[in-house]
Amino acid sequence: MNNKPIASLTDEELIAAFQQEDAAAFDEIVRRYRDPLYNFVVRLLGDTLFSEDIVQETFVRVYRNKHRYHQVAKFSTWIYTIASNLAKTEMRRRKVRNFFSISSKGNEERDYDIVDQSVDVEKHVDGRVRTELILREIDKLPFHFKEAVLLRDVQDPSYEEIAEILKVPLGTVKSRVNRGREPVCKLY
Repeated sequence: MNNKPIASLTDEELIAAFQQEDAAAFDEIVRRYRDPLYNFVVRLLGDTLFSEDIVQETFVRVYRNKHRYHQVAKFSTWIYTIASNLAKTEMRRRKVRNFFSISSKGNEERDYDIVDQSVDVEKHVDGRVRTELILREIDKLPFHFKEAVLLRDVQDPSYEEIAEILKVPLGTVKSRVNRGREPVCKLY
C-alpha cells in the first residue's frame, strides 16, 4: 500500500490494507483493539470469560466482513458497534437464562448482600477503592446507560461516534451519559 511502517498507519489505512489481503494489517488491528475492546466488554458484562469470547468473535467478524467496511464512518466506530451488538446479544441470552433459573429456585433461602451506606467515601477511600466504587455503581446501571457511560468515559469517542455505534440520536446519547453518571456523582 505505502512504505510507512504498519504500526504508524491510521486505523482506516490498516483496514484498507487488510481489505487488500495484507495479513500484517489485521494483526496490527488486533494488537491495537484487543485490550480496549476487552475492557469495554468486560465492564458491560462483568464477566471475563464471556468478554474474551465476545472480543474474539468481534475480530472473527471483522476478518470475515472486512469488505463490508466503507470509510463512511471511522473504523473504531465500526469495530465497537460489532462488539457492542455481540455484548447486547449475550445480555439478552443471560436474561432468558436468569428468568429460568429464578423461576426454578422455588422457596429455598437466599443470601443478600446489603451495601453499607454509612461509609464516608471522600474521607475513607484511596484512589483504587474509589475507582472500584465507581465501577460498581456503573455495573448497577441499566445496560443502555452503562454502555453509553463506558463508551464516553472509558473509551472516549465523541458523542457523535457513540450515536453511530449505538444507532441512536445524539440527544439520546447525551441523556444516557448524563443519567448514567448521576449515581456516580452521588458518591461525592
